[in-house]
Amino acid sequence: MADDAAGRRMPFAFLADLQRKFMAAPSSSSSDETPAYGLQGSFGPTISALLHQFNTSPPVDELTRARSELDQVKDIMVQNVEQILSRGERIELLVDKTDVMAGQATAFRRGARTVRRQMWWRNQKILALSVVVGLIILWIIAAQFCGAGLNRCGSQP
Repeated sequence: MADDAAGRRMPFAFLADLQRKFMAAPSSSSSDETPAYGLQGSFGPTISALLHQFNTSPPVDELTRARSELDQVKDIMVQNVEQILSRGERIELLVDKTDVMAGQATAFRRGARTVRRQMWWRNQKILALSVVVGLIILWIIAAQFCGAGLNRCGSQP
């Protein structure tokens, strides 16, 4: 009898190992002459050693090992897919931010062009006004020496 936790493979692996050891024993070849329970004394320790081995540290079942490795690979792949999706979300976020920044850059460029044109016109107005004020100051200075109509400057000998 075996527990349900042992599954079906472990008891059959035990029985196969027991059969292999029994057939390898020298006294099993003459099993026709051996009475019932005749090998109990010589093969009993082998059975108890096998029982102890399978109860304490059973051999690794290849199917169970393969399933556990498959589960580990599956877990790793799930983590990788989650990381890729996370990166994809971050990339989409970066793309969205880049699009917004490109729109803002275009708006900034238009605004800067408008401000530059306004400043150029303002500078031109100030330059024109400075020229007019300079001419008026020059006229006032000349008018003090030559008169308001500037007609006395050319007639003096």
